[in-house]
This record gives sequence, structure tokens and C-alpha cells, in this order.
Amino acid sequence: MIKDPYGRPVTGLRISITRRCNLNCIYCHREGEESSHIPTEMSPEEISKIVEIATTLGISKIKLTGGEPLIRADIVEIVRKISEIGSIQDLSITTNGVLLEKYADRLYNAGLMRVNVSLDTLDPEKYKRITGHAFLENVKRGIKKAREVGLYPIKVNMVILRGINEDEVWKMVEFCNRMEAILQLIELVPLGTPDFGKYYVDLDKIEQELAMRAEKVIPRKLHHRMKYYLYDGAEVEVVRPFHNSIFCANCTRIRLTSDGKLKPCLMRNDNLVDILTPLRRGASDEELKNLFLKAISLREPFYKG
Repeated sequence: MIKDPYGRPVTGLRISITRRCNLNCIYCHREGEESSHIPTEMSPEEISKIVEIATTLGISKIKLTGGEPLIRADIVEIVRKISEIGSIQDLSITTNGVLLEKYADRLYNAGLMRVNVSLDTLDPEKYKRITGHAFLENVKRGIKKAREVGLYPIKVNMVILRGINEDEVWKMVEFCNRMEAILQLIELVPLGTPDFGKYYVDLDKIEQELAMRAEKVIPRKLHHRMKYYLYDGAEVEVVRPFHNSIFCANCTRIRLTSDGKLKPCLMRNDNLVDILTPLRRGASDEELKNLFLKAISLREPFYKG
């Protein structure tokens, strides 16, 4: 297991496979990528090769993101090639769920293990306000289909937004419990959100109420996230990255941008390491491994205690 200069093990790789998306969410941070230009996307073979190199360093958890990863016509091939590497313990996708019903079967058969679905509201009008589109029912059907085919556990990502959905937390808890999904309540970060101050909600009060309703509370290893097991069987995780040194001190993942650059931290773009260009120029496995090591050596907590 490889560790960064701050002693944090790096066990996960989060790969943005496209900047394209079929929604236009008001808070989207585009995985921290700055340019609005859509670059040439990595091929399934290139993505697989980079993952293969990552596994030689002990990285065993792969998450595919976007943009919207299911918008790629070759998404099933990408999943299959990664799953065939053989040393992956966790292969998941974060999706907005719009196309999940269509792809769930094929993704599962290709080797996908689980999904995170972004869903911030159960109200059709609010959904359209947040995303710019009217696909709420598509997302619900996608979650149901994912559960039916065995993409489990399903996690539902709910970004809490002031004046929009902060009053829906308990409705979402109930919905996720019915769907046998884990709810992740996510704190808004000041990245890609012009109206951050307008929409930001401190999650203290929500966490206090969760603690009162919980049968058990445990910290997860990743980011030291708190997980609440409620008395009715519901499971809720709270993700609080903003000004949170504990969150950063327990980060175990590195990122790969859609244009093939290793990104040590979501919040920074001044220390990227290009791995795709050397790969396309025929770099050896050892050279590619050294690029990973360089990126890991540049990792540091964004918020320090």
C-alpha cells in the first residue's frame, strides 16, 4: 500500500471519463476541472491501462464519474475492461441516474459492483429547478432497476441546498429506506457554484437530529465520514468536506481527469500530472508508474488542522 507524504494510504482512484452531461445542475463542480472545453476522451483501453498501473501500487477501489458516465456509448466496455484486471475490490459508478434503467443489467453483467445515484429532491418542480430537466421519474426507475439486478449497496447522493431541499431530508431518508439504499447527505463545496453563499447549509443541526434518532453511529474510514444507523433500519452517511481537516486527513483517493491528468486533490488544479500524453507516446509501465508516484507525492490535505 502506497502512502502520500502525510502518511495517508492511497487505495482509491476516481476517474472522470467525460465532461459531457445530460443535466445542468446548479451546483455542479465538474470534478474540479476548470476548462469548459471538451477534450478528447480517454479510450476504454487507455482507461484500463491506467487502472492496471494503479493496481500495481495497491489501489483497488475504482469509481467512474463524469460529467455523466452513462452518456458514453462505450460505458459497458469500459466497465468490462476494468473488471477484467482482476485485482479490483470495488468498482462503482456515480451517475445522475437518468440512463441507469437502460444500462443497469449490462453494467452488472460487465462487472460493475455498485452505484451512487445523485438525487437531491423528490419534488418534480424542485428537481427541474436544480437540474434544468424533468427526469425525476427516470431516476427513480433507475434506482429500482439497479436494486433488482444486484448493484448493491445503492447509495443516493443528496446535496443539501438552502431554500430548496433542506426540508426534504427525512422524506429522502424514508424513500431510501424503502429502496434499500443508503442516503449520503453531502455538504455543498465552494467549487463551481457561483451562488455558494446563497445555497450553503451547515449540516450541524441535521447531524444532531440524526444522532438523536440513531441506534448506532460509526465513522467510516474514507474521510472519517459519520454513518448513522437509524432505529427503522435506515442508513445515512454525512459527507462534510468544507473546511474539514478531519475529512482531508482521512482522504484515501486520487483522481484522474477526463483529459487524462492525475489530480491529487479535488480542490486544486495547480499540481496535475499528465499521464495520458506519455501513455499515447508509448511510455513504459515503469514510466507510467513513476507518474503515479509523482502525483501521490504531491498530495496534501487541502484543509489542515
